[in-house]
Order: sequence, then C-alpha cells, then structure tokens
Amino acid sequence: MAFTYRIVFLIACSNDDASNPYAELLASPPYAAISDSIRDYPRESELYFRRAVLLNGNQHAAPALADFQKAWELDKQEKYAVGIGNIWLTSRPDSAASFVEEALKELPESLFLKLLLARAYEANKKMDESIRVLDQILEEYPKQVNAYILKAEILQGMDDRQGAAAQLEKAYALLPGNRQLAEELAYEYAETKNPRALVLTDSLIKVDSAKQFVAPFYIKGNYFANTGNRKAAIEWYDKTIQRDHRYLNAYIEKGKLLLDENQTEKAFAVFKLANTISPAFADAWYWMGKCQEKMGDKEEAKLNYKKAYSLDPEFLEAKIAAEGK
Repeated sequence: MAFTYRIVFLIACSNDDASNPYAELLASPPYAAISDSIRDYPRESELYFRRAVLLNGNQHAAPALADFQKAWELDKQEKYAVGIGNIWLTSRPDSAASFVEEALKELPESLFLKLLLARAYEANKKMDESIRVLDQILEEYPKQVNAYILKAEILQGMDDRQGAAAQLEKAYALLPGNRQLAEELAYEYAETKNPRALVLTDSLIKVDSAKQFVAPFYIKGNYFANTGNRKAAIEWYDKTIQRDHRYLNAYIEKGKLLLDENQTEKAFAVFKLANTISPAFADAWYWMGKCQEKMGDKEEAKLNYKKAYSLDPEFLEAKIAAEGK
C-alpha cells in the first residue's frame, strides 16, 4: 500500500491529541473500544500495539505506524519494533534500515530484527550488507531456515543461481516435507541444468495422488529446455497445460521454443491462446508482437508491444520494442 503521509508529521503527532487526523477513524468500530481504554490508560503500551495490529490488518498503515511508534516509545519490546520496521519496509526501506539498526542497539539479541534488517538492506539494494547480516545469523543459528531462503532470494537477484541452489538445499534439508521449498529448489536445479531437477520433480509428482499440483511439470519443461531437449520440453509444457490450462508461463515457454525453431505461426497460435485466457497478461502481447514482427506485420507488432508495456510499465523489453530501438 502506498504511504502518503509526511514522516515528520507521523512521528510528531500524538494519538490522544484532539487534532489527531485519525481521530474519527479511531473513534469508530472496531477501534473505539481500544481507543477508550487508551484514554483511560495512556501509558499502557500493549493497548497501542493491539490497535496498531488491527489498523494494519485493515490497511490503515499510517495510523498503525503511529501506534506502533507510541508503543515502542513507552516500552522497547521486540514486537513493537518489528511492527514499525515492517511498515517502513513496504514504503520507506531506507527508514526501515535506519530504524532497525537503532532498535538492535536496544535489543541486540533479537533474531526477528536481524532478519528484518537483512530484508531492509535487500530492499535498499545493499546486497552485500544483507548477506553479511544473514551470514552472522546463520553462524549463530545454523538451522534458521528463513535466513537460508532470504539469502537464496538475494543470490537469485544477483544472478548467482548456483549459490541460490546451495542455500535452498540447506533449507530443504531442514524442512524436507515442505512442498513449496522443494519446488523452489527444483526450479533452481532446472535453471542450473542440474539433473537433480528431474529426481526432485518426479518425487513431487509421485506423491501428488490428488493430482492438484502443476509446478513440477513446468519445472521439468524448463530443465529440458535449458539442456537443449526441445521436444521433451514441449511435451512437459503440454502436460503442464493439460494439468492446468491457466498456467500461462507454460504457453510462453512453449511458444518461445517454437519461435526459435522458426515455427512462427504455431508459436503465434500458442501466444494467442494465452492472450485469450488472460488478456491482461503482458507477456502474451509481447510475444505475439515478436511473431508478427517476424512475419512482417510490423505495425500490428508495435501495437502489441505498446499494449504489453501499458499492462506492465516495468516491461522494458516491450517499451524498447515499441519504440523501435
């Protein structure tokens, strides 16, 4: 949620001030009862915390932050600091890092704050500092799964797929029954052309007696695509689509393979099908444009590139293609 209030104002305002801009909100259900208790016990930090949690859960980040800050001012408890840090993390990661650094001076043993600091550094693009904090955590807590997972995410962002896989292996060894973690590890294996991807995905498919999971099929397709076996890759992308026809990435990867083989019309049909299923899927518009450009229909291709970019303003390849650069 976008954060639109001035920071100085938030810190300065008092929740029991009659001029409080949140007064009407705080006097209404479901906050009114806690607000009444705060008026009776204005030094009770837990009341501010309870109201902050409720406000934050209802997407009122600004008054929630003010309450978390008041609770922290009254009593330096870990959960109050975590509340402040998490709100800052989504709106002002620089403020999150600064606050958590200071909070750790009060609570130097807090694992949650250390993890939050690593996340704040990551959000501020300070990857080396984030990894340094995570390594310190793992030295002290070698079974801290969240630290391994976060380190893997950072290494993925740094395009160190081998390193990411190594971290996920450690996390999975600690939680071998976690399917999501197993799928993430299998995906990294596929990206690094590691045949363990097939072993892990086959085991996930075997235990899925209810046939409700689709990611292992897609991951197998990626492994074969990355290792050059296009025929097998397409077969597994087709199996992915058979299991779940709305698994849009399978259409894109299948279509890209067909396009690479100069089967442009077939590729276009695959991308068009994805577009029919989800007209808001920017990738389908972009790859339809790539096919049209290859078939000589440059004007229509340009329109589709523009459509892709309008749906996803961070889709820079679409923007560049639309501008003809």
